[in-house]
Amino acid sequence: MLLAMAHSAPLPGSVRPELQHDELVRCKAQDPVAFRAFVVRYQRPVFSLLSRMLGRGPHVEDIAQDVFLRAYRAFPSFDVDRAARPSTWLLTIATRAALDVRKRAVVPTTSLEAAGGATTGVTPESERRRGELRTAIAHAADALPDDQRAAFVLAEFHGLTMAEIAAVLEVPENTVKTRIHRARAKLQESLVAHKEDS
Repeated sequence: MLLAMAHSAPLPGSVRPELQHDELVRCKAQDPVAFRAFVVRYQRPVFSLLSRMLGRGPHVEDIAQDVFLRAYRAFPSFDVDRAARPSTWLLTIATRAALDVRKRAVVPTTSLEAAGGATTGVTPESERRRGELRTAIAHAADALPDDQRAAFVLAEFHGLTMAEIAAVLEVPENTVKTRIHRARAKLQESLVAHKEDS
């Protein structure tokens, strides 16, 4: 479907710029070629956010498919002249979809670090320590309430501003700051406890 046709395009390693105004206007008119470019441009951030919120697995592709389907249906009401970036609008849809899934069912989760990509180790010992750290981060991240995890992922991994996160989560900016602060504190506390146990 949508993502299947987008998978044929290579994914760049660096952040790509937002789509241009004329491309967004064509998406708003539900031009399939323009929407394919939209999917290709934004599939990586959507998969990344969903993986960090829900863990890796085949369920992520299904949910991403639903996110892009929701975006396609909502595009006619998207205001292309507004200050909001298309990526923020789409990550709002993805975040809400992830939070809905987490409310409905338990899904397998992986650590935030593992979802971001593995690093290569120099020695077996350093690989073992990295694995232990990833496991500790996974346990710490799993213990975060959904609202704190969502705010943390949007800030740390997707670079959204406090105002953008507040809009995505539909809460005041001060609430976002509090959630991120609490998430960081809980993660740090869990990792200190892990270090002491090692």
